[in-house]
Amino acid sequence: MEHIVQTQKKDQMINITEIVRKQVRESGVRDGIAVIFIPHTTAGVTINENADPDVVRDILLGLDKVSPDRKDYIHFEGNSPAHIKASLMGSSSTVIIENGDLVLGTWQGIYFCEFDGPRRRRVKIKIIEG
Repeated sequence: MEHIVQTQKKDQMINITEIVRKQVRESGVRDGIAVIFIPHTTAGVTINENADPDVVRDILLGLDKVSPDRKDYIHFEGNSPAHIKASLMGSSSTVIIENGDLVLGTWQGIYFCEFDGPRRRRVKIKIIEG
């Protein structure tokens, strides 16, 4: 299943937990895994806290410190920091499904991570029974 996410900012984290949860429910799978894959080189996915929005802000701030925009990057598109941030986050996450629902910690959410927006992005979700 593919879902489209429209980002609004250059760097943004969007909680997609409910999108994935809905796909699990619609699949009818009671036990298995959900694989979330981001088919972009300047975007990623991560699982992190979803209770305090300051965490998302702090993650984005920290990533800017790890990979700031630099004049000495030579990639012709000028978005090398986005590629680095996406590599740090990763292009996929796997979540266990038990009793027809995602197994996440109390404060965990699944986040689409945009680093070269705003853009129209794809999120691939594969539900595997097992």
